[in-house]
Amino acid sequence: MQLDDFDYLLPEALIAQAPATERGLSRLLHLDGSSGRVADHHFPDILSLLRSGDVLVLNDTRVIKARLTGRKDSGGAIEILIERVLGAREALAQIRASHPPRAGMRLLAGAGLELTVAGREGGLYRLVFPEDDVFAQIERHGAVPLPPYITHAADAADESRYQTVYAKNPGAVAAPTAGLHFDDRLLDMLREGGINVVFLTLHVGAGTFQPVRVRNIAEHRMHSEWYSLSPETVAAIEGARASGGRVVAVGTTSLRALESAAAGGALRAGAAETALFVTPGYRFRVVDALITNFHLPKSTLLMLVSAFAGVDNIRRAYAHAVAERYRFFSYGDAMLIERAPEAA
Repeated sequence: MQLDDFDYLLPEALIAQAPATERGLSRLLHLDGSSGRVADHHFPDILSLLRSGDVLVLNDTRVIKARLTGRKDSGGAIEILIERVLGAREALAQIRASHPPRAGMRLLAGAGLELTVAGREGGLYRLVFPEDDVFAQIERHGAVPLPPYITHAADAADESRYQTVYAKNPGAVAAPTAGLHFDDRLLDMLREGGINVVFLTLHVGAGTFQPVRVRNIAEHRMHSEWYSLSPETVAAIEGARASGGRVVAVGTTSLRALESAAAGGALRAGAAETALFVTPGYRFRVVDALITNFHLPKSTLLMLVSAFAGVDNIRRAYAHAVAERYRFFSYGDAMLIERAPEAA
C-alpha cells in the first residue's frame, strides 16, 4: 500500500492541546471490526463494553523529563531529546543545533548540567553525564517532552497529566496515551467487574513521532523499542483465553509488545527489542480488542489500527470522529476497537 492510502483531512481545531479536565471525562468511539459499526460513548462506558473474564493489558512505562535545552561550549544553542538511557552515566539522544556537535565537545544544559559528547551512533549521539543515575539528573534539569503538535511549553499540569496513574518504570520519552484516560477508581471498578488488570513495560521512543518518508510503506523501517513481559502477565493472558475471555490491549505500545512476544508462535515472557511494523495484512496472534487514541495522518500507528480493524472501517470511523468533532492525538479522545475477523 502507499502512504497516501493512510491520509485524512483533520481540522487543526480538533488537535487537543490539553487533556480533559479530569481523567475519564473524554469521549469513546466504539468500532466493531466485524460489522464496521461505530457507536458514540464516554470513556467510563468501558465498564459495560468490557466483559467479566477479559484481561486488560496496560503499559506501565514512566515518561522521563527527556527534553533539555542549553548551549555548546562554543556558545551555540542546542536542544537535546534523550532517546534511551544506556546505563548509570550514558544515554543516546537526538540533538538539534546549528552545527552538529563533535566527539569530545561539552554541552551545557538545564541549570548547570555539563554533558560530554562521546560520539555518534547512526542519527543519535552518545552522551556522558557527570554523575551516576542519569534518571535523577534528567529529572532535575529536563522538561516533559510533549509531542510536536502540542504548541505550549510543558508546565506543572503536564508533568502530572502526561503520565498514567500507574506509571512505574522510567524510560519513555512519550506517554502511552491510551492509558491517560484511566484513573484509580475506574481501574478498581473494572477489577470489581471481573476484568483482570495486568501490566507490561514498553519504553516509548521519540521515533514514535518520526514521519514516514517513503511512498511505498513496505520500504519504511521502524525504530526499535525495548519491552518486558512478565510470566505473571503471560499466565493471566493464557488463563483468559482458555476461559473464553478477550485480550484487550491498552494502547498500540501494549499491542506491539504482546504481538512481538508471540512472534515465534507461543506468547513468551522476557525482555527484548521490537521493531515490529504492523500494516494491513498482518495477522494478530494475541490481541482481540484495542483501546487507543486517534492517530496522525500517514503515521505508522494509523497503519496499525487499519490492520487491526480493516482499512475501510478505520476510514469510516475517522470520518465519523471528525464530523462529530472528537478530540485527536495524545490529549484527545479514545477508541475501543474490536479486531476484524480477517486480521486474526
